[in-house]
Amino acid sequence: MTHLHSSQPQPPSQPSEASEMPNCSVRHPVNLADVQTRKSLAIDVEKAQSMAEFFSCLGDPNRLRILSALALGEQCVCDLAAVVNMSESAVSHQLRTLRSHRIVGYRRQGRNVFYYLKDHHVLNLYRDVAEHLDEPEDS
Repeated sequence: MTHLHSSQPQPPSQPSEASEMPNCSVRHPVNLADVQTRKSLAIDVEKAQSMAEFFSCLGDPNRLRILSALALGEQCVCDLAAVVNMSESAVSHQLRTLRSHRIVGYRRQGRNVFYYLKDHHVLNLYRDVAEHLDEPEDS
């Protein structure tokens, strides 16, 4: 039988859905009200899955290069292809993926199609990650 906060370290166990009591291997006071509050505020499985798919879409270097070009303003496929040094076909393929995740949008002007970052959230996310990676590492 495992006792909460016993002095002997316990191996980590998988919490069951019925389990309401946290089981830590380190002895410390547990604030159950705080745990319940945090549990209620944590994202649900469906939203976590959607977010993982979104970030997975951004996990491709070519798509990130396209985003970096679009962060400067809207562009047509032929200009994007020249900027990122890819074929128009390859850029179009990547743009379809980005569109399916609502990361980029497009507008038609006659026979031309211009792509842009869908909204300020995407632009801010791109800029924040770029800024984060440019920060010096803590020693």
